[in-house]
Amino acid sequence: MESITELVESLFSKDNKAAYQALQMLETESEKSNAVYKFFDRFAEMIENKNSYIRSRGIILISANAKWDVENKIDEIIEDYLKHILDEKPITARQCIKSLPNIAKYKSSLVEYIQETLLKADAAIYSDSMEALVYKDISSTLRQIKR
Repeated sequence: MESITELVESLFSKDNKAAYQALQMLETESEKSNAVYKFFDRFAEMIENKNSYIRSRGIILISANAKWDVENKIDEIIEDYLKHILDEKPITARQCIKSLPNIAKYKSSLVEYIQETLLKADAAIYSDSMEALVYKDISSTLRQIKR
């Protein structure tokens, strides 16, 4: 198996299939251990990348490592993270929205802020078909967080 460092670097691959496989392996490892968490700052940088696939991967891995965030790094970047609720690419926005219940699960201090941000989100910036999907995701996420 590739090292975690190699997998993290693969997240930036031009080969989206390879990058997606690396993402899946890192997500799986994040469920089991905190070994991936040490790359948190790299994931935080990824959410600002011009490539939406890379932004999405960073979003997913930040959420996947929420349970290991003893240093409260998510708290420090939550504002930048939540900007992606209305990412320029609706697919990335949807990834962000769907990642929020996991963050809320481990970061109870951020729940209220996450809920407020979701409630203020105006998905009218997207085409009608995507707008409806984003609102559906927001609604679903709000229900999951309230449980």
